[in-house]
Amino acid sequence: MKLTFLGTGTSCGVPTIGCQCYTCSSTDPHDKRLRCSAFIETDTTRVLIDCGPDFRQQIMPQPFRKIDGILITHAHYDHMGGMDDIRPYCQFGEINVYADPIARQAMLEMLPYCFAEHRYPGVPAIQLHEIHKHEPFTIGDLDIMPLEVMHHDLPILGYRIGALAYITDMKTIDEGELDYLQGVDTLIVNALRQKPHHSHQTLDEAVTFARRVGARQTWLIHSSHDIGRHEEVNASLPSDIQMAYDGQMIEI
Repeated sequence: MKLTFLGTGTSCGVPTIGCQCYTCSSTDPHDKRLRCSAFIETDTTRVLIDCGPDFRQQIMPQPFRKIDGILITHAHYDHMGGMDDIRPYCQFGEINVYADPIARQAMLEMLPYCFAEHRYPGVPAIQLHEIHKHEPFTIGDLDIMPLEVMHHDLPILGYRIGALAYITDMKTIDEGELDYLQGVDTLIVNALRQKPHHSHQTLDEAVTFARRVGARQTWLIHSSHDIGRHEEVNASLPSDIQMAYDGQMIEI
C-alpha cells in the first residue's frame, strides 16, 4: 500500500494570499502547501481522503484511473469543497463517498443538484454512504475503521487503514479512541503552528500525541505558514516525526 500526500496545508494554504512572511516568501517547493488531501493505493484499489478546493490542481499529475471511494473527515469547505471536480471520474461509474452524518448533510446542502430526483446531464454521480465511528467497512481490498477525534467541539473522523492512521484537524482525542490506534506503524496527524490554537494541535501537541501512539514513523500535515519553513522545522524534529510535503509518496 502506498500513500501520496496531495496537500499538506491548512485551510488558507501556503503561501497565504497577500502574505509576505518568512514562510510564504520561501522558494523551496516543500513550502508550497495545498489544502489537505491524500491518495491511498494498492494494486487494485484507490481511495481519496478528503476532496478540498485544490482537488483539480492536485489530481492533474496523477494517473487517470478509477477512484474506488472518497473518505470525508469532516464538513469543512477545505476538506470537501472540490467534490464537483470529481465528475470526470464518473465515467468509471458512481463515486462512492463516505461521510459521517454531519458531513453527509453538509454535502446534500452543498451539492443539491447531485442528489435531485431529476439530475441534469453531467453532474457528478455520487453514491453517498453514511458511516459512523467504530463501524468498520471495506473498499476494495482496504479494511477501514473510522475513529472519532475532536475539532474543538466538532466530532470528526480519523481513519485506521491497516497499519496506517490518518488524522487531521484534531485538537483532542478521547482516551478510549487510542485503543483503535494500537499497533499503528505509520501515523499521519495535524500540526498547525507553534502557538496554541483553539481547534488544532500545535507542533508540540502533535509530537506529544505521536509519542503516545508510538508509531514507527509520524508525518505531520495541515500546517499553516505560521509553523515555519519545512526544512527548518524538520531539522528541529526527531527523524521519526517529520513534516510531510505535497507530492510526497510513502510506502505503508
